[in-house]
Amino acid sequence: MPELPEVETVRDGLARHVLGRTVAAVEVRRDYSVRRHVGGPLDFAGRLRGRRLEAAVRRGKFLWLLLDEHDDALMAHLGMSGQLLVREAGEPRPEHPHLRVRLDLDDGSALDFVDQRTFGHLSVPELVPTPDGAPGGLGSALPVVPEPVAHIARDLLDPVLDRAALVAAVRRRRTGIKRALLDQTVVSGIGNIYADEGLWRAQLHYARPTETLRRAEVERALDGAAAVMTEALVQGGTSFDALYVNVNGASGYFDRSLAVYGQEGQPCPRCGTPVRRDEFMNRSSYSCPRCQPRPRRGRF
Repeated sequence: MPELPEVETVRDGLARHVLGRTVAAVEVRRDYSVRRHVGGPLDFAGRLRGRRLEAAVRRGKFLWLLLDEHDDALMAHLGMSGQLLVREAGEPRPEHPHLRVRLDLDDGSALDFVDQRTFGHLSVPELVPTPDGAPGGLGSALPVVPEPVAHIARDLLDPVLDRAALVAAVRRRRTGIKRALLDQTVVSGIGNIYADEGLWRAQLHYARPTETLRRAEVERALDGAAAVMTEALVQGGTSFDALYVNVNGASGYFDRSLAVYGQEGQPCPRCGTPVRRDEFMNRSSYSCPRCQPRPRRGRF
């Protein structure tokens, strides 16, 4: 599933290619792709036609395009394989076999939602005030978020994140540190890949109980996750799946730089010990047995 750097790469592309454009027509080719829109496909299209796209905004892994009246937004959840592809005016538009929704824009360009596995979706939810009165996310100064995002915490790259409050919230939890990092109501945007990479950098085992962590250790874990996501952004995100592309169709390639995730049996870049893979929450967790010693008691 695309994580924060992938979604931010898409947000940045949308900000450069579609803002200021007005939606001229909407074609929903698969109703299931707008299943979260309360009014259904016809209402979805009606809410978008004639509306201007004013800002591309992201909080964690959630992405939305702010509409001109500032009371609702086009929200996209990319799921496992969702892509937002910009078709420039005048360029050929070959029929993509997994095209689900197309927005024709007033300059002759188009914004296509392509999704092979159909776990992604689009909707036009209402905007609600942010609880802290700060901007809703990166890309807009307005203190609003789509209603389905209201419970999502700020992410590590959000300039208004209260880091001290986040550290305290993590230490109050009664869980393993990786579970806390993956909890989007605590801190958003960290997925399985960047949790493992951040904890490797912090030299903390994923099952280390949060209540045993010192403030400095929590800071190390957060710093590690933030650093690896920032580096991934520079390289265009992490892609293990050829389906993930940004708005220009270019794949991310940060996977070449990963230290432990997906590296079972390979030498740890820091000490040379073979990387270990454990089952974790129906997924996998990768760590170095030497650099990240398992706690005597832990929650898996």
